[in-house]
Amino acid sequence: MKRIILVVLTLLVAGQFSLAQESRRMMTMEEAVLGTGLRTPVPMTRWTGDKQVIALVDSPRGMMPPMAPRGPRARFAFTRGNNLYYTDKAGVEHAITAYEDPGIVCGTSVSRNEFGINGGIFVSPDSSKIAFYRKDERAVTLFPLLDITTRTGTLREIRYPMNGMTSEQIAVGVYGIAAGTTTWLDVTDFDDERYLTNVTWGPAGDKLYIQVLDRPQKHVHLNVYDAADGRCLGTLLTEENERWVEPQTQLVFLEADPDQFLYYTDNRDGYKNLYLCSASGKFAPKRLTAVDADCEYVAQRGRFIYYYSAEVSPVERHLFRVDTKTGKMLRLTRDKGWHTCTLSPDGKYFSDSYTSLGVPTVIKWGTTDGKKLETLWESPAENPLLTNCKIEMGTVKSADGQYDNWYSLVYPLDFDPAKKYPVILYVYGGPHSQLITDNTRGGMSTWDIYMAQHGYIVFTMDNRGTSNRGAAYEKAIHKQCGQAEMADQMEGMKWLLSHPWADSERVGVHGWSYGGFMTISLTVNYPEVFKVAVAGGPVIDWKWYEIMYGERYMETEATNPEGFAKTSLIPQAKNLKSKLLICQGAIDDTVVWEHSLSFIEACIKNKVQVDYFPYPTHPHNVRGVDRVHLMDKVTMYFEDYLK
Repeated sequence: MKRIILVVLTLLVAGQFSLAQESRRMMTMEEAVLGTGLRTPVPMTRWTGDKQVIALVDSPRGMMPPMAPRGPRARFAFTRGNNLYYTDKAGVEHAITAYEDPGIVCGTSVSRNEFGINGGIFVSPDSSKIAFYRKDERAVTLFPLLDITTRTGTLREIRYPMNGMTSEQIAVGVYGIAAGTTTWLDVTDFDDERYLTNVTWGPAGDKLYIQVLDRPQKHVHLNVYDAADGRCLGTLLTEENERWVEPQTQLVFLEADPDQFLYYTDNRDGYKNLYLCSASGKFAPKRLTAVDADCEYVAQRGRFIYYYSAEVSPVERHLFRVDTKTGKMLRLTRDKGWHTCTLSPDGKYFSDSYTSLGVPTVIKWGTTDGKKLETLWESPAENPLLTNCKIEMGTVKSADGQYDNWYSLVYPLDFDPAKKYPVILYVYGGPHSQLITDNTRGGMSTWDIYMAQHGYIVFTMDNRGTSNRGAAYEKAIHKQCGQAEMADQMEGMKWLLSHPWADSERVGVHGWSYGGFMTISLTVNYPEVFKVAVAGGPVIDWKWYEIMYGERYMETEATNPEGFAKTSLIPQAKNLKSKLLICQGAIDDTVVWEHSLSFIEACIKNKVQVDYFPYPTHPHNVRGVDRVHLMDKVTMYFEDYLK
């Protein structure tokens, strides 16, 4: 076995040695975008109780999740068009729903993939029943997208639930395979535009647990339903918050005691922690991961729960375990850095793959009692193309003085402190993000290093509103998106520009999506600082953004008129003094084209010059080989106007 591991690892690292003599060569744009250092997804498998390997099947019928992993033959439930089907063991197809109106869709993800929702089919543990979402979006407004690949152009209309307007209505049905009938859960909480999130089957397959969230996203009920007749059997617990509550994780029932389950929230003690709960109400919820840091469930083995925690540092991720009986916690990973771990099926061992700044991948294995931790393999060297520029990590105080915001800084190739260098701020800054982590390159991208190789200082910092720092840090943006974030980013720039080698007369900023919103916001609010900017797929006014995400952070124009007025970039177009390039996919179904085109129109009305570059056949992100063109465009803009 050890020989096999060594052979595999040798093959994995063989390519690195071929580059060992190229440490002085600068990477090409293609390498920066598509090759060296690109995070490429790899095929994944998982263990099941009987050691079967389960995979999704991509077929003309659509993407089909396995319905019966324990059966002798694969069965599938899937959505085709807007209806739900399943195949039996003989491969015969059966229709579960038969809606003709395209505005009603069954078995797909709902609520625009918010609240941890990433699918719409939920098979019971014994594979006898299929729970599924039904989405009625007939009252949701249509938004046109132009397909230029047809001879005369074709409009493709999507249902886009815009802030403050009519939303979709969600229901959950339970289809019994033996009876061939569907039962609808009797959900009566709040109003018809509520959200139904984190659908979880009970271990016996007779109950469904659902977190029901009101549309304003300030109240949530954890309800249990009878899968046979759809009755609500009660509410196990509730959450409320004047800013927002955001359920994102399904319940995890304990294999050792099916009456107990894990519940995940940041609303009770200010951090994303795991709570041990009783389905029968035998005891009140107990904080299992009792630390003032965000945690993330990994696995369970017997009486132990394994989880990642940020308690060592928000830029480090470590594996811990907690005893559900005694509450005793044990740290299993010891080395500084960002760890990714896997538990053995018997729970006795774990693998640990980690990196930290300047330290390429190290793989270890250890025992889960914490008594043994040994190194299996250490990467001999990071690719020299990615390490020939110095990277620094550190912190800058947030604008309110309460937090240390982490940054990474890439110095130019052959850095000389006696010289002055142009500066590029790369920014995202929005919810559900963390750019700076203690890994090999400090969270910096390959493009950041490419730009540093070409003589730029590249700076990135996480601000209030981003993840992994607790609820108060994340919810500081409520009703005022961009304000706390900009204040923090300007503290970072103030620190950076205090150094004589950072040229305050040549400062640029670049970001995409929320980062595009931040880029333009910084540019029009601080024209004396930012001379050049490239914004991709930017949110321009939150009234044009979707309900599920936008109403969580900004509420609506009716409840937050001051916030919408303050954060809109339309009235600020007249303040644009910098060179600004906006790029956007013309069939963007996330930040619809109305945003950037409206900003362009405002610039025209105010006689302000601005540059614009659309990608006609791309949605929100430009992917594939065309991304080389995009990043080349971004690079050229800085080369032409900043350097």
